[in-house]
Amino acid sequence: MEKPWLKFYDEEVSPSLTIPSLTVPDLLGRAAKNYPHQTACVFMGARINYRRLKQDVDRLAAALHQLGIEPGDRVAIMLPNCPQAIIAYYAVLSLGAVAVMTNPLYVERELEHQWGDAGVKAVIGMDLFWQRIEAVRQKLPLAQIILTGIQDYMPHLKRWLAPLLLRRQGKWVNVTYGNGVHPFRRLLKGGAATPPVVNIHPEELACLQYTGGTTGLPKGAMLSHRNIIASISQIRAFLLFGHEDAQDTALAIMPFFHVYGMNGLMNLGMHLAATLVLIPQPEIKAIVEAITAERPTFFTGVPALFVALNNYRGIDNVDLSSIQAVFSGAAPIPLDVLEKFEARTGARIAEAYGMTEAASVTHVNPRKGQRKFGSIGVPIIGTDAKIVDAKIFTKELPPGEVGELMVKGPQVMMGYWNNPKETARTLHDGWLLTGDIARMDEEGYFYIVDRKKDIILSAGYNVYPREVEEVLYQHPKVLEAAVIGLPDGTRGEKIAAYIILKPEQTATAAEIRTFCREHLAPYKQPRRVVFCDDLPKSLAGKVLRRKLREEVLAENQP
Repeated sequence: MEKPWLKFYDEEVSPSLTIPSLTVPDLLGRAAKNYPHQTACVFMGARINYRRLKQDVDRLAAALHQLGIEPGDRVAIMLPNCPQAIIAYYAVLSLGAVAVMTNPLYVERELEHQWGDAGVKAVIGMDLFWQRIEAVRQKLPLAQIILTGIQDYMPHLKRWLAPLLLRRQGKWVNVTYGNGVHPFRRLLKGGAATPPVVNIHPEELACLQYTGGTTGLPKGAMLSHRNIIASISQIRAFLLFGHEDAQDTALAIMPFFHVYGMNGLMNLGMHLAATLVLIPQPEIKAIVEAITAERPTFFTGVPALFVALNNYRGIDNVDLSSIQAVFSGAAPIPLDVLEKFEARTGARIAEAYGMTEAASVTHVNPRKGQRKFGSIGVPIIGTDAKIVDAKIFTKELPPGEVGELMVKGPQVMMGYWNNPKETARTLHDGWLLTGDIARMDEEGYFYIVDRKKDIILSAGYNVYPREVEEVLYQHPKVLEAAVIGLPDGTRGEKIAAYIILKPEQTATAAEIRTFCREHLAPYKQPRRVVFCDDLPKSLAGKVLRRKLREEVLAENQP
């Protein structure tokens, strides 16, 4: 079938896509070689250049090798955005090992599933997370634990003051090192300066990025070095044409454990030899201060972040004019939010669509040429896309008709880790079934109509209803539960739990929320708890979440 978006390429962009035969560690190696004195990252006022960053990566890689990490081993990285996250990621990959990026908000149950499924051999984490890591180590054969403190890469004075502040706040954690538990900084100081040379092929596995699915259980999307290199090559060719190396400063707000932050910030930053201003916690005051101090040229976010910035007190007195390139993803951005932010920066927001299974971006509203509000844009360079019948995926649909979105390109994953059934269900001759219901117009712009899966998009994160429901079912008073997403102007969607209690039982919404706090990461916890007498079900007894959502929205209409 005709691909009308190709006309847009010819008329507006005319980029050519070349995917270099590189591995992910090569990105840092080239930046350190060509721009050794360029600032690689800024953290709490401390500045680290590319030469120093590469030296610390090499030292950690050498130390990990001494601890028995070999090619193919899976190593979990559980860190916020800080220099140690970059160092750990590139050290692991330079050994031919596999990075398992882990959300620091995960509770023990979630960590046990992810690390157990991946067969994690070692964990590199923050010492503040020690109790959770140690609890999981009692259940899984984690051979090595490397712990770092948030203060380890702070400026000298802050490094000394941070422990005092943490003790005052009751957050200080005493770790007993030994027996397979090692301090990050000691490994760097005591290790060899040169790691072993490992020959890595671009087609080899680089990362396991965990995502959910129709079963509700997170699955490990296998991303090769080539998948990652292809994705950042596409972003640069299509969205950052004209950007020279070592010229950009990017505000690194999106977390590196998420594919958006990992590839669209960290790896892209290394590719551009850019300066990454690391924000470990996305607090608006800290973000505004970083914009003022560092004058970023590159800004990535989610709609909730743009809303918060637009509504920040005194934002009209903040100079945002340094920002030249802006990207928004994870959820549709409201038009008024987009217009206000663009008016303040003078930069055009490129709204993108992507998936973990596609190493981030597949579609984008371009920075130049025509863009259409409400659309996810056109396929990024090097990507093919089509709309197929939602029941017969081999049947392609013409423009204007609604069906399931399929994509194909060099950024599409290798498959799901140890899950051939889900892989076979999702990948078909290189085409990826996205699970999203969409349509394409006559000019090749795509629109997401609905989600085939019942994913809830809360504050930029995918939340899978069944996972939340399984936790609710563990509550001794809960008979049945259904979880849906409801529109929320700030978060995109808020999580709502509808619960039927067991006979003669009573409970409060606060009681249910307290239970969820103990078993779920904050962004997965229900914001609304409603007790009801029944739930809409199919003849087979399956709860119809979509019907429930429609009923709730109809009841709340003015």
